[in-house]
Amino acid sequence: MKSVLLYYPFTMVENANSGSKLRPIEMYKAFLKWGKRNGIEIVLISGNSEERSSQFDTLRKEGKFEHLLFCYMENQTIPLWLTDENHIPKKPFIDRKVFSFLKARNVPTGVFYRDVYWKFDDLYPLSGIKKTIMQSIYKLEERFYEKYCEVIYLPSDAMGKFVNINRNKVALPPGGKSQELNSKEQTSQLRGLYVGGINNEAYGLPLLLKALKIFNEKEERLSLTVVCRKDELKKVSQDILRDIQQLNVNVLHVSGSELDEVYKRTDIAFIPREKTTYNDFSVPVKLVEYLSNGLPVVATNCAAQQEFIESGPYGVVGEANVNSFIQAIEKISDNLPFYNEKIVENFLTNHSWDARVEKVQKTLLKEKS
Repeated sequence: MKSVLLYYPFTMVENANSGSKLRPIEMYKAFLKWGKRNGIEIVLISGNSEERSSQFDTLRKEGKFEHLLFCYMENQTIPLWLTDENHIPKKPFIDRKVFSFLKARNVPTGVFYRDVYWKFDDLYPLSGIKKTIMQSIYKLEERFYEKYCEVIYLPSDAMGKFVNINRNKVALPPGGKSQELNSKEQTSQLRGLYVGGINNEAYGLPLLLKALKIFNEKEERLSLTVVCRKDELKKVSQDILRDIQQLNVNVLHVSGSELDEVYKRTDIAFIPREKTTYNDFSVPVKLVEYLSNGLPVVATNCAAQQEFIESGPYGVVGEANVNSFIQAIEKISDNLPFYNEKIVENFLTNHSWDARVEKVQKTLLKEKS
């Protein structure tokens, strides 16, 4: 039987609370669906280095790699050799063993290369000798992928110029979940939602609150719900806390099914991030989660998320300043049915996790031909 190998050099977390944890789970589920449709067995190797070593030896003895079509891998935000507990690998050579095996058999391999925050001094927290050592290990990881992989999948095309790997680079942003979108109950006010961090200006909550204040100056046309972690609310600045209270912002600390209920009571969602070099090439998982729940998005003009939103279009993009952001809110409020229709028409067709798997198999099988 033909098979495909998914290689995750880390332990998957079932109750994912971040995009980096959610993505490998959703890709695995989508691969299982794709494999079932096409009569292809999906073989998974994951866990710490000792577990991966044991799984690889067992699967090879069982002949699971006899008719292997390709291998898809996801990395983490730390180098693949350091994903064991305490960052000390018990089987430090297992990854080289697996990928040498694949290369010797001409099995095309692709890796989703998650992040390059370690290349930005203002984002990477380490300093001194620790920073030098870690950046050297990250560079070794890039060389590893260049040696063993044919395709490097990235969150966006814009990230490619920061990835020093001389291989075919393909954008593979996060995907959306297929689900039935119910029509929203009509209300006199537009109901807005922001989900995410609140104690870092780069996330853009101060911009959103200033825009909300002016937008509602003459008449309260927009209500806002903010979903954040409880510990972040305790650390937020007094200015932000005052604005939240004065503007009657509803603050919730929910996730899972409770957050799903919030989505059902919402009309539009916001991603007001600052425009920076890093934000220009990142695509927040929250963007596709909003769209999966039928919510048109008002966002700032960070390049990758702007391209994603305007491909529908699935919302309105403004510059990262108050006047432009208000204009974007005005535009979406005047044309909400249009953006709702675009999401229903083609978002999941083009951007579901299933669509991401289709793209992986097409690019990797192309490498094999």
